Amino acid sequence: MDDTGTVVAFYMLSALTIVSALGVVVVRNLIHAVVFLILSFVGVAGLYITLSADFVAVTQVLIYAGAVSVLILFAIVLTPTGDRGNQETFLRLPALLLALLVAFTLGYVAIDTDWAISDREGFQQTASTIGEALLDKYVLPFEIASVLLLVAMMGAIVLVRPDSAMEGE
Repeated sequence: MDDTGTVVAFYMLSALTIVSALGVVVVRNLIHAVVFLILSFVGVAGLYITLSADFVAVTQVLIYAGAVSVLILFAIVLTPTGDRGNQETFLRLPALLLALLVAFTLGYVAIDTDWAISDREGFQQTASTIGEALLDKYVLPFEIASVLLLVAMMGAIVLVRPDSAMEGE
């Protein structure tokens, strides 16, 4: 991160990520919160690119900005409309205190850590190593996880399906 363009992009993406993460917390509409969450995920992927972690950036976009956000949207759309608002709760103050504790801890770790840059082999080497591991050593757990997620999504759809749709079959 030596050139000026990368540094400017890093700070702009950092600001975008922080503002969109705050948008997730502040907005009352859950659909808008998911849109802010997707924007936050994409901002984090951009941060990974500026830090030369290309494979992690691609994974961030595919898994989080793609799959996880679609799963959250499915969950919101498949729940009754009366429960979509962010209602007031008695856990608001404890959640705020926990969030402040986590923020303080992350800030302390960020300041206290030695952030020396090591040699990076680049996207091609990293992607090749991870791809070989997924298709060799971890192929069975990877496939089991994908089938489990598919079954869970189908089960969720069946559970929220209206009774009138089942009578017509």
